[in-house]
Amino acid sequence: MKVDVLAIGAHPDDIEICCGGALALMARAGRRIGILHLTSGEAGTRGTTEERRREAAAAAEILGAHELEFLALGDGALRTGAEEEDQVIDVLRRLRPELVLGPATVDRHPDHERAHALVAAACFYAGLARRGTGQPHRPAAHFTYMQNDSFEPSFVVDISAVWEIKMQALDAYGTQLHPRQGATDPADGPVTKISSRETRLAIEGRARHYGDQVGAEFGEPYRSRRTLAVADPWQLLPPGLR
Repeated sequence: MKVDVLAIGAHPDDIEICCGGALALMARAGRRIGILHLTSGEAGTRGTTEERRREAAAAAEILGAHELEFLALGDGALRTGAEEEDQVIDVLRRLRPELVLGPATVDRHPDHERAHALVAAACFYAGLARRGTGQPHRPAAHFTYMQNDSFEPSFVVDISAVWEIKMQALDAYGTQLHPRQGATDPADGPVTKISSRETRLAIEGRARHYGDQVGAEFGEPYRSRRTLAVADPWQLLPPGLR
C-alpha cells in the first residue's frame, strides 16, 4: 500500500534512534509512514533475528508506521550492487513514497555508509522506465539522518512534542538499548557500545543540542543534497529564538 514517507535503515533501531521523532510527527499529522530495514541485524552481538524483528514491529507500531518491511541484504556484509539496488527499487515502486529518509553519507559503521549509497542509487534508478520491473517512481526528496558521525545539517526538525513517543520506540529494543529507568544493565548479554548507558545519554544529548540550535527542547538534524525551497520565508523563523 502506498506511503507518503519511507524511512530506510541498515539495521533495526537505526531508524528509531535517528529519525523516530520526525516519523512520529508526520504520522501524527496524518502522513502514511513506511519503514524498511535492509537487514534484520542478524550479525549483532545481542538479540536473535526473531527478537530483533519483534522489537522492530513493536517500535514501528509505537511510531505510528503503516508499513514495515525487511530485506535480507546481509548485516555486516551489506553491498551496493545492481542486485541489491533492484530489491530497494522494488520497494520504492510498490510503496511509492514522496519522501525518503535514509542513512548518512559518512559513518563509522561500514553498513551505514554502504546503505546510504544503496538508497541514493535506488531512489534515482527507481525513476527509470527501462530499469527493472514495475511502474517507475522517483521520490520527490531524499534526506539523510545523522548517525554516529556529525555533519552540518540542512535543517533540524523540532521533535519536542513527540520526544516521549520516540523514547518509547527505543524502549521497544530491549535487547539492544540501555533502559531509561530501573535496571542498571540492559537485558542479558554482553555490554556493547549501543547497549551502554553512555549511548542512551548521547542520544538525548544530541537531541537537546540540536533542539537548542533552533529554540526547541529536542531536535533531529537532517541533510539534503539538493537546495531546499520554501514558499513562505516566514515559516523559517525559529519559534524560540528572538
